[in-house]
Amino acid sequence: MAEQVEVLVDGGKASAGPPLGPALGPLGVNVVQVVKTINEKTKAFEGMKVPVKIVVDAQKNFTVTVGTPPTSALILKEIGAEKGSGTPKTAKIGDLTIEQVKKIAQMKKEAMLGHDLKARVREVVGTCVSMGVTVDGKDPKEVQKLINEGVYNDSLKE
Repeated sequence: MAEQVEVLVDGGKASAGPPLGPALGPLGVNVVQVVKTINEKTKAFEGMKVPVKIVVDAQKNFTVTVGTPPTSALILKEIGAEKGSGTPKTAKIGDLTIEQVKKIAQMKKEAMLGHDLKARVREVVGTCVSMGVTVDGKDPKEVQKLINEGVYNDSLKE
């Protein structure tokens, strides 16, 4: 029967230490090889926490599945901030362009509920509301209204 290990690792910087080493050691797989595979698959998410699932079968073969970081982490990386605003209604911490929002929506495509790009972009803009991040220099709630009114339809075609 296959064993599963789910951990949160730093993108591109996993190590044989905790949490991976202790979790994988008893399963009898080559921990160094697993760590190397994880680092290759997560290097695009450097500087972010990434969910990783390792499945080890009875023959000690392993597969590594990489999730995507939370939407908020991708937003922070795009604007170069450490954390969201403590008072998002009054203190804004950064601004995203609609292109950056689209990029985040594409990265999260598999994990989001939105069935098309427009719906996924609205989800990302919704996250911006609670983080104190503006979009195209405007309040994110205003941008959501504009998306609903079709103002961004040309740039939101898949």
